[in-house]
Amino acid sequence: MSEQNQSVEEQTKETNDNLDEQREVSADSDIQEEIGNVESAENEGDDTASAPRQALEDTLHAELKKQAEDNYQRYLRTQADFDNFRRRSIKEREELAQYASLKLVEQLLPVVDNFERALSASKGTGEIESYSKGVDMIFRQLSQILEQEGLKPMDTVGQPFNPDFHQAIMQVESDDYEEGIVVEEVQKGFMLKDKVLRPAMVKVSS
Repeated sequence: MSEQNQSVEEQTKETNDNLDEQREVSADSDIQEEIGNVESAENEGDDTASAPRQALEDTLHAELKKQAEDNYQRYLRTQADFDNFRRRSIKEREELAQYASLKLVEQLLPVVDNFERALSASKGTGEIESYSKGVDMIFRQLSQILEQEGLKPMDTVGQPFNPDFHQAIMQVESDDYEEGIVVEEVQKGFMLKDKVLRPAMVKVSS
């Protein structure tokens, strides 16, 4: 009888030990599961926090890229403006050097006109023939100097009327020329190099 009681006690103890082990295993399992839940929540929190940070970085990158492009375009425009200014300055200096004598030559034109008128009036009068030769020599010398500066008289009579070179002061009937042709030059026109210094005053056939 005592042996049976001892056996029952041993079985009861073994059963209790097994239950304790099962409870410990279950507790350990619950703890591991909780730890896993916490780690999962932390990972999800990291993903959630990294999303707006990435979006901010993308936005800043896009803004910096746009600003860099704007600065580059502004640089190109500034460079183009500078190049245009430099070309204009060079052209203006060249024109200034080319036409530096324009004002002087323009002021001398009335002198040339008076010389021509004096020569035309004195031709054929014997008593002032020597005087005429002297004036003619001075006139030729002056004309040569002006020609060296680029002054050229226009050839107008018999040419089609051109408002860029001619100033029509009268229309006349003509049997020798077609309509719109310069028939008479009232005042000589001049070119200074390739620039019209003074248009010719002319009469045009109608």
